[in-house]
Amino acid sequence: MTQLSVLDLVPVREGGTVSEAMQAAADLAKAAERFGYKRFWVAEHHAMEGIAGGATSVVLAHIGNATSTIRIGSGGIMLPNHTPFQIAEQFGTLDALFPGRIDLGLGRAPGAGPELQRALRKNLHQAAEMFPQDVLELRALITGDVDLPISATPGRGAQVEFWMLGSSLFGAQLAARLGMPYAFAAHFAPDHLDTALALYRRDFEPSEALDKPHVMVAMNIFAAETDAAAELLATSQQQSFVRLRSGNPGKLPPPIEGYRDTLPAPAQAMLDHLGQAAAVGSPASVRAKVKAFIERTGADEIIAAGATYDPEARIRSLELTAEALGL
Repeated sequence: MTQLSVLDLVPVREGGTVSEAMQAAADLAKAAERFGYKRFWVAEHHAMEGIAGGATSVVLAHIGNATSTIRIGSGGIMLPNHTPFQIAEQFGTLDALFPGRIDLGLGRAPGAGPELQRALRKNLHQAAEMFPQDVLELRALITGDVDLPISATPGRGAQVEFWMLGSSLFGAQLAARLGMPYAFAAHFAPDHLDTALALYRRDFEPSEALDKPHVMVAMNIFAAETDAAAELLATSQQQSFVRLRSGNPGKLPPPIEGYRDTLPAPAQAMLDHLGQAAAVGSPASVRAKVKAFIERTGADEIIAAGATYDPEARIRSLELTAEALGL
């Protein structure tokens, strides 16, 4: 059976605060644990007023304290923004606090303009070129399988599960070469989905951590009692996508009836394109769409994205999805 997990960006809604977003994330994680989801991941984004997960390891500590069994992790840490040693310490600390529950998903895209580069005191494009070496160094700092001149404490010996994230062929190739599980971000970048998964499976080299390919794919899932109700819920995230692609990001807006009909053709086409990795509708509709997506991708796991303006609606969406798919 394909397992289900949750991806959360810790959205800050219009009229809301960061503190409220943090509490909503904890409530969502507790609900996901109760409904039988396997993982709860938080993604690293910076300098975006509508996303509060920038200090990802700190947010994960908050989530860990609110839960007891669900795996928690990064989806992902953008390693070029950091040093391997810092991340080894942070995730070693998380493992010490929440033993056997920590996932470390790693991404390469710096996703930053010159202002963020200056703020982080990093040449992020140069750091991105070092990504494969930094992944190896980070893994060695935690596993101790390579003798390094410095030891991360906390860090060394931590039972952290490493994941490679990606939305292009680069991450698929690296995950295959290093024998890591691979998570593809189809929820916002589906273009290379089929090619990347085929390449990963074809070129996979077994490692001590993983003996065969393991794929997780992200998709947007909005479930409600009716198709119309779910489509309305989804308009908050749709508005955020359109604003982001238009260079005008902001806080998560409330849903709008008939939103798509107000958009110009290019914006509608963009949402249609993203819709190939989405399941929006009643439980029966969501079940059919998720099963079709699993059949297409052969995914071992699906991780559900999908921010809603009302946090309770996201919890209800996870509950309906879990019931529809037999968790």
